[in-house]
Amino acid sequence: MSKRSNAVPVKYRFPMLRSRTTTSGLALALFVALATITGCGGGSRDGNEPAHPATDQPAASTVTLVTHDSFAMDPDVLKDFETSSGYSLTVLTVGDAGTLTNQLVLTKDAPLGDAFFGVDNTLSSRLTDNNVTTDLVPVTRGDVCLNYDAAWFADKGITPPTSLTDLTTETYQDLLVTINPATSSPGLAFLLTTIDTFGTDGFNGKGWTDYWQALMANGAIISSDWSDAYFAEFSGAGEGGTRPIVVSYSSSPAFTVDANGDSTTGALLDACFRQTEYAGVLAGASNPDGAAALMEFLVSDEFQRLIPEQMYVYPASDATELPPDWARLAPLAEHPVIMDPAEIAANRQAWLDAWATATAS
Repeated sequence: MSKRSNAVPVKYRFPMLRSRTTTSGLALALFVALATITGCGGGSRDGNEPAHPATDQPAASTVTLVTHDSFAMDPDVLKDFETSSGYSLTVLTVGDAGTLTNQLVLTKDAPLGDAFFGVDNTLSSRLTDNNVTTDLVPVTRGDVCLNYDAAWFADKGITPPTSLTDLTTETYQDLLVTINPATSSPGLAFLLTTIDTFGTDGFNGKGWTDYWQALMANGAIISSDWSDAYFAEFSGAGEGGTRPIVVSYSSSPAFTVDANGDSTTGALLDACFRQTEYAGVLAGASNPDGAAALMEFLVSDEFQRLIPEQMYVYPASDATELPPDWARLAPLAEHPVIMDPAEIAANRQAWLDAWATATAS
């Protein structure tokens, strides 16, 4: 497989959205897939035709953003960047956040574009360690948390889980779908939450690997990416899934709203991992000035204020006004897990290897 085989050049189309579905008030078309955050593939979606980079312009007049399939923004806003900066913007999607990271590392000597967006704090050290970029600009943030189908639990007369340990008990047998941390950034974020929570002896006197063994013994299943877990397996997505507990985001319930304005899902806010997504100028960019202009645009109020409704996560800026219902339906966790990227980098592979052993036994 060539390094570019997953790369799909597009211009102003709405790609697979990071997360969140709706049962009534919002159009299902908004939630073609995440994420996944979230494993996704390239290609045109929702009838939007992919447009290829213009060939009649000098290269320096075009700036190419390499990103994951969850990137979405109003085309008019992106055109505002073109008008104000004088650059033509091309958006190149290359899969989920893990695939994006791999592609950026593999192509660092012949970069796919000028700038990137969508590598989070669980993976960002791979870019700096491999000299893919020297700049990491925070653009979005969000909390990876367990979500539950509140309507399902109400119908069954069962109380939703309130802790990670609950998921290992008989009450919640065969109810959880989680995500492979080796292939998914939210999956890795959830793994890190369990490592931080249980350590080496915090689960019944045992550690986090024993916790994962208990999860699997209690009937948990593992999806390869967010969109498969959320849309194919999660009962709260309204697409035929049967599992009422899933790894997703604290903001997901804001997009499963019924006709009364209430969410049919909830998030377990006591066990969340704070995820930050970065953008940056790629080393070896053919248009570093255009990339720098794009960085300024991504942190501008015009772009930041639309992140919640377009990509369903929080903007990085605390000063940005949020949608009115987010305080009620999509709050951030008060005490999320926040782990030093250097610690993640030093231990990531060992943790993934230990996780693979624990879930295979």
